[in-house]
Amino acid sequence: MSTLTTVLVANRGEIACRVMRTAKAMGLTTVAVHSAIDRDARHSREADIRVDLGGSKATDSYLQIDKLIAAAHVSGAQAIHPGYGFLSENAGFARAIEAAGLIFLGPPASAIDAMGSKSAAKALMETAGVPLVPGYHGEAQDLETFRAACERIGYPVLLKATAGGGGKGMKVVEDVSQLAEALASAQREALSSFGNGQMLVEKYLLKPRHVEIQVFADQQGHCLYLNERDCSIQRRHQKVVEEAPAPGLSVEQRRAMGEAAVRAAQAIGYVGAGTVEFLLDARGEFFFMEMNTRLQVEHPVTEAITGLDLVAWQIRVAQGEALPITQEQVALNGHAIEVRLYAEDPANDFLPATGHLALYRESSQGPGRRVDSGVEQGDSVSPFYDPMLGKLIAWGEDREQARLRLLSMLDEFAVGGLKTNLGFLRRIIGHPAFAAAELDTGFIPRYQDELLPTPGALSDEFWQAAGSAFMQSLPAGDGPWANRQGFRAGLPAEVSLHLSCNGQDRLVTLTGQPSQLCGEQLLTEHQGVRRAHLAVRSEGSLYLRWDGEMHAVSLFDPIAAVEASQSHQGGLTAPMNGSIVRVLVEVGQTVEAGAQLVVLEAMKMEHSIRAPHAGVVKALFCQEGEMVAEGSALVELETAG
Repeated sequence: MSTLTTVLVANRGEIACRVMRTAKAMGLTTVAVHSAIDRDARHSREADIRVDLGGSKATDSYLQIDKLIAAAHVSGAQAIHPGYGFLSENAGFARAIEAAGLIFLGPPASAIDAMGSKSAAKALMETAGVPLVPGYHGEAQDLETFRAACERIGYPVLLKATAGGGGKGMKVVEDVSQLAEALASAQREALSSFGNGQMLVEKYLLKPRHVEIQVFADQQGHCLYLNERDCSIQRRHQKVVEEAPAPGLSVEQRRAMGEAAVRAAQAIGYVGAGTVEFLLDARGEFFFMEMNTRLQVEHPVTEAITGLDLVAWQIRVAQGEALPITQEQVALNGHAIEVRLYAEDPANDFLPATGHLALYRESSQGPGRRVDSGVEQGDSVSPFYDPMLGKLIAWGEDREQARLRLLSMLDEFAVGGLKTNLGFLRRIIGHPAFAAAELDTGFIPRYQDELLPTPGALSDEFWQAAGSAFMQSLPAGDGPWANRQGFRAGLPAEVSLHLSCNGQDRLVTLTGQPSQLCGEQLLTEHQGVRRAHLAVRSEGSLYLRWDGEMHAVSLFDPIAAVEASQSHQGGLTAPMNGSIVRVLVEVGQTVEAGAQLVVLEAMKMEHSIRAPHAGVVKALFCQEGEMVAEGSALVELETAG
């Protein structure tokens, strides 16, 4: 076999950047592929060579196997790393790479086949004697088959795409009345994300923990388990917080789950990095859930406690090298916690957000502090791909040190220009129940009122601070306090300005010495307590961090406010940029409150536009297959009667 010198990463975003970082450290040349709209994305900018795949949607670019193989040949790459998502668990992709004389930096296609279908994997584990959650994993996919299975299993149930992960094609069904709509939507999501609409259904366990084992195998038949991760804190079945090791897991439990995971991997001739996922109940019993035949999003926490570079291992093992350590030599040092930073609006059911990153400041990195990201300030977040911006990873000698370090990192991070879950993550990591390691998959719903507080009116103290920072941050010559030194001699002792923030506006009158802006830190004093707040001006807005949240403050525009209030009255608008996948009503049709009207797909997830009240469809402004912009009118609904 020729010496490996060049690696193509068949992915985008933070995982592409992360893989290329290790490849470069190993002296390899890196190749990025990109869609038309990702031409100047960070992963493309950081590569040594870049190849344009064309198209915008993943189906036209990152999921085109022929284009990826051609990109490898034209760039001189001898190996392809799939990252995660997209084609990372596609056996056809692995076979095409091998047939093209290239190295696939992942497991054999036969192993992907064995575990790539959740249904087939369940049957395999059942044969191996691994306990399974009650469910239906058969080939028949009609509604009646699923209805009968759900009656046998008992509600609530969980519908899951057999070929995917990451929460795509996954729906909780509470009773039979929800089944038909949930099944159809899950099948469409699965088909769009993975090219396979096959579904399975399982009993939805109450208060389970999601504990997974990282396994790694070489071509010589050796397989190790690299400890475990707890990924219980999820929303919409998508992991939000991951940590290693799992709090409270005994040495015996770790060994039992680790050895079961190794048996599963060896049973299918596994090679490379993989993860065997289990549900762990309160009694300490574990049930096989699935095996992900790829590198996981949360692999950095395993790297942090073991001191290993899993991407480097992938590259070496794929070239035939043996694992360099034994099971007894696998380290478990300290504790690591990771959070996923998403462009989304937690206050609006975590709706993905798109737009321009007018502000993007990462927390500082160093011992015990790591940021894996795929964007930089000035980049745009499109509606075509997953909305994850990056990951923050903190390590400590124990869990509490890691938690406090992560809180500090979250406090330093700043994003402006679109909604993110940054404040939501801060509230999770700072929550007393999280600090006490009271973890299960119901954590977020249980503490929803505290984690997702209803936004209230901004305080007088905020408006005064915002006004002071806004005036002092104006470019030279644009305001009386532009020199950031407070009032100037001879200037009026009172200044008023009309500001807007978060849909609220206030006429702010500033008198006397304002709060002091030192660089990008606004120093305020209230009731004898002085505080520093990040205050950054970017692209005409002031971004002010207040009570852990980043607020965009701008001058109030009365014309825009009137236009916004008058636009699309009586109409239902697109909550974000996306593609119309289904129009379920016609003009003149009478609908009940809550009825589905339109289904919008954005960032590989479906979002239903529902009737806010009973009424008659007066007009339709969209059609299936059409791309729509955020705020576009989709349906006009008249109140019945």
